[in-house]
Amino acid sequence: MKKIPLGATEAPNVVLGLMRIADKSDDEIRTLIGTARDAGIDFFDHAAIYGGVMHGCEARFARAMQLSPAERAEVTIQTKAGIVGEGGPYFDFSYEHLIESVEGSLRALETDYLDILLLHRPDALVEPDEVAKAFDELEAAGKVRAFGVSNHTPRQIDLLKTSVSQPLIANQLQLSITHAPIIAQGVAGNMAGLEQSITLDGGGILDYCRVNGITVQAWSPFQAGFFNGTFLGSADYPELNAVIDRLAAQYDVPAIAIATAWITRHPADMQVVLGTTTPRRVADAALGSDIRFTRAEWYELFRAAGYRVP
Repeated sequence: MKKIPLGATEAPNVVLGLMRIADKSDDEIRTLIGTARDAGIDFFDHAAIYGGVMHGCEARFARAMQLSPAERAEVTIQTKAGIVGEGGPYFDFSYEHLIESVEGSLRALETDYLDILLLHRPDALVEPDEVAKAFDELEAAGKVRAFGVSNHTPRQIDLLKTSVSQPLIANQLQLSITHAPIIAQGVAGNMAGLEQSITLDGGGILDYCRVNGITVQAWSPFQAGFFNGTFLGSADYPELNAVIDRLAAQYDVPAIAIATAWITRHPADMQVVLGTTTPRRVADAALGSDIRFTRAEWYELFRAAGYRVP
């Protein structure tokens, strides 16, 4: 498993997201986590909103794993705060909500600290001073060791940085071969009459993150779009799957590893956030961690997904 820089530390470039474990048994969760650990994944992504009720998946993870202090120290636990389910959804980055959410996550996860806290999607009503106050208090108390965001644009991050003193070390963004606007915009920059060239994120979020030392965490890495099914094996992407299958045979890995490798090959050193609860798929996807495509192979996949290479 390849390690990449993440803030002041290193982390695997493939991590396991636990959004879908609420209805899994303790044995199923332990098998899933064990398979991930065997593959070199010691980084687990949560969110307060995951699980049908607030902190539902966090609590399931803790009850199933029953981590000892030594075992807790061996893993990285990341969670997210800011989405309110009841009466919503809506977003709340107020000081009170962030503190309440983190306290709830700590109780549910049965841990004294979070390795990383992300702000879960942008809050249009954000007050940067309130976020800074919450971050300062959580850091001073030893309850959160590092901070980041998800789905934020460059200017939204800059706005937070007017008050927040801690480095924002991660930005979790949707990215797959077939949903790659954060990459595709730059490839087709300044081309008239081409939708791909339109900047949707306020100024090139991928390059912004690279310039500012922010690790991009790619969520839904196998989804064709926004939670509407995977492109792997889909009849909607015959050309792409033909290329994936050929490269899978060439590198002697499952097709899902090729989809992982397309992201990890990028020099931004991104993390792929797996959302599957199938242990075999976790193990197979992790095999893409160290594959280094040639430029020709990487761009062939990009073109086969329907993107324009001028």
